Amino acid sequence: MNKFYVTTPIYYVNSRPHLGHLYTTIIADTVARYKRQRGLDTFFLTGTDEHGVNIERAAEKAGLPVKQHVDGIVDEFKTAFAPYGFTNDHWVRTTDDYHKKAVYELWKRAEANGHIYKGKYEGWYCGNCNEFYSESEVEKNGEGTLICPTHDRPLELIAEESYFFKLSAFQDRLMELYEKDPNFIRPEARRNEVMSFVRGGLNDLSISRISVNWGIQVPGDPDHTIYVWFDALSNYITAIGFGNDQFGGEEHFRKYWPADLQLVGKDILRFHTVYWPAFLMAAGLPVPKTVFAHGMWLSGGRKMSKTLGNVINLATLRKHFSTDSVRYFCLREMVFGHDGDFTYEAMLDRVNADLASGLGNLASRTLTMVRNYFDGEVPEAGSADGELRARASEVRDGVAHALADFEREFEIYSFSRGLEAAWAAIARVDKFISDAKPWDLAKNPDQREPLKLVLHTAVETLRHLAVLLVPVLPESTQAIQEQLGQTNQISRIAPSQLKWGESAGTKIGEVKPIFPRLDKKQIMDEIKTEEGAQPEKSETIEKTGEVKPAPAAATEVAPGVAFINIEDFAKVELRVGEIKTAERVPKADKLLRFTIDLGEAEPRQILAGIAQYYEPEKLIGRKVIIVANLAPRKLRGFDSQGMVLAASIGEEGRPVLAGFLEDVPNGAKIR
Repeated sequence: MNKFYVTTPIYYVNSRPHLGHLYTTIIADTVARYKRQRGLDTFFLTGTDEHGVNIERAAEKAGLPVKQHVDGIVDEFKTAFAPYGFTNDHWVRTTDDYHKKAVYELWKRAEANGHIYKGKYEGWYCGNCNEFYSESEVEKNGEGTLICPTHDRPLELIAEESYFFKLSAFQDRLMELYEKDPNFIRPEARRNEVMSFVRGGLNDLSISRISVNWGIQVPGDPDHTIYVWFDALSNYITAIGFGNDQFGGEEHFRKYWPADLQLVGKDILRFHTVYWPAFLMAAGLPVPKTVFAHGMWLSGGRKMSKTLGNVINLATLRKHFSTDSVRYFCLREMVFGHDGDFTYEAMLDRVNADLASGLGNLASRTLTMVRNYFDGEVPEAGSADGELRARASEVRDGVAHALADFEREFEIYSFSRGLEAAWAAIARVDKFISDAKPWDLAKNPDQREPLKLVLHTAVETLRHLAVLLVPVLPESTQAIQEQLGQTNQISRIAPSQLKWGESAGTKIGEVKPIFPRLDKKQIMDEIKTEEGAQPEKSETIEKTGEVKPAPAAATEVAPGVAFINIEDFAKVELRVGEIKTAERVPKADKLLRFTIDLGEAEPRQILAGIAQYYEPEKLIGRKVIIVANLAPRKLRGFDSQGMVLAASIGEEGRPVLAGFLEDVPNGAKIR
């Protein structure tokens, strides 16, 4: 069936919305937009988990009726998400009546199949996790109290009558599922963790509580409340019609289930890959196709914490960054499935380098030249000499490769690598424009045809990339579409529908900056002020008004260092360079040949022995550090006019190119 069903975990309303909630929803929304753009009947679900003792306690502490407290937190989630224009088809709430009705149905089916029984339970319980732990799974603090390994809070000893789910009976079936379908749990490291856990043996699971009032009652036994995870996990089927006649009922449920992609944080992976498939098997229902556990965001290399002062505030993000900038950073910066590092500084650098100087600059300069040189009408591809025509063909081929690479990587949820492919195409066309110098061609009436070819190629590249990037940058790509003179919704165009050259003759719209450059110092000072910290100062200002350098900290020097003085260092001229072309040197396994822009009249040719460690095409557009005044020398018949700096790592001396986190202009001196 030509359908796709993607879910986020439903967010537990014992806390306010934070970056983790936003990130997972950005991923799900990106996948949903990607699938819809390619013609799949897509359903995207998110929502809130609203039952359990933790919610009861939070409402009591707030002095509010539980439902009123829950409604307020849900509104906060929807308000925080609203600016991002998420395209979820439904927002499920576990307090809605249709959900309760469907949970009853799932319970009854599992019970009728002999997988639920009544007994007594005693165990150590965490209200934040809504999970019991054995003593072997946890540690004691200095006072001898058992502590939750996830929330670092004391566990409660609970002993009461309970209904149990026969989880132990599903151990072999779960192992068979994991072994036969490697894609059921992704990434592989998480799959191995779950398999190790299940292989170690499963105990039957307590799935009801007497001591909890805020929840769904067990069918036929109102003294018991259904375990919050049995209730919460059910949302993925109740929200699409299972066990109720809302939202299309049974027909709608069978259309979309099983889910194609269920996104979760790694902290709740066990619930979704052990308990959830077992509940479904017990009720005779199919299991999801893929459960993908993403990593956690750190900040400055450390876990986010209010105590450390490194929490990323959603209101701050919204104030200082466009929603598309946040989406791009999340998808590009974190390798999906691994932990990532999120700081305001890193985001400013990424936005300025990739969006302002990359895609935004390509759109601005291309369309401005079309307006200035062709009265705002996209020219036909003009004729040109063999070399320029060949380079234009290379750009066109590069765009085709970028589209194919992007598609391949997004199909396996490798968002960062997919975006790398798109930005490699941006770097390629930028180099093509810089080399062709259309501003010079425009001065010579005899160069009208080459000028047409250059700008036609640039416009077509921009048009194709805009369509490709719709799932990631929905607002910005629509703005580019309108500046290209197109009035239709760009999200309705699939990349496969595009044909090269279709923009010729189009009258472009008003040219406006898509991604204005951000003032890093100003924004960081504002953020630090808003968050109660003093802006950092690199200089000390005396009362007299004289500016003096801040004193340097004393530093221990490693023994055996051969010292030089400042005059020696001043002899070495280090400059910032941008790699414009990169290729392997024939019959030289270790050498790459670069042309590097150092802000001079002509780019330099430099050779480097890093071919065993870097793919040349992926280095195009990268900023590197160059020893600019090194005497030229010949390597394999080529002049090398400088040296690229790299660190030497490990015993084998693996080179790692030195570079920059911030955007630095070509030719800038390093002092």
